[in-house]
Amino acid sequence: MIRGSAVPRTGPLVTIDPSAHVHPSAQIYGRVTLAAAVSVWPNAVIRAEMHEVVIGERSNIQDFAMIHIGSGTGTFVGRDCSITHRVTLHGCTIGDNVLVGIGATIMDGCVIGANSIIAGGSFLKENTVIPPNSVVAGVPAVLKASRDCGAANRFNAWLYTQNVEAYARGDHRCWDEVDLDAAAARFGITRRA
Repeated sequence: MIRGSAVPRTGPLVTIDPSAHVHPSAQIYGRVTLAAAVSVWPNAVIRAEMHEVVIGERSNIQDFAMIHIGSGTGTFVGRDCSITHRVTLHGCTIGDNVLVGIGATIMDGCVIGANSIIAGGSFLKENTVIPPNSVVAGVPAVLKASRDCGAANRFNAWLYTQNVEAYARGDHRCWDEVDLDAAAARFGITRRA
């Protein structure tokens, strides 16, 4: 068995689009596909010993997120999603333009509709189906509101694509330099002060 720093950070079945960014501390194993402009941040783990994990275009997998397959299904994340810090995704499907808040857990068989927000700390028990344009929260999570959060969620994902470009230049403070109000307006949203 290989140990320590000799352990490779990705396995041979991992497919990473050339425009994707994977932090050197991330670990990705099994049949995993990262689409164009995906970003995987420090200490994230993605494993697919059976089934597969697919991360859609421009989605970001933030620090300490853990993505694994379920016993009966893979894990699929749509386009323009933010899987935030310490999130666990386990054998679920996440639609396009979804934000999963800090520390949330989404279990096997769950399906999250497009343009939704899963509040931080939420727990979605097995086979929970969330319709598009939902805001859910709680343990177990329940529907709190119905509204289209797609534009705001796409904006958040876009910020992470900007971060990748800035980090490549050695700039770790790019959000200070971006006119966030003007950028948000391009997505059709108004930022709150």
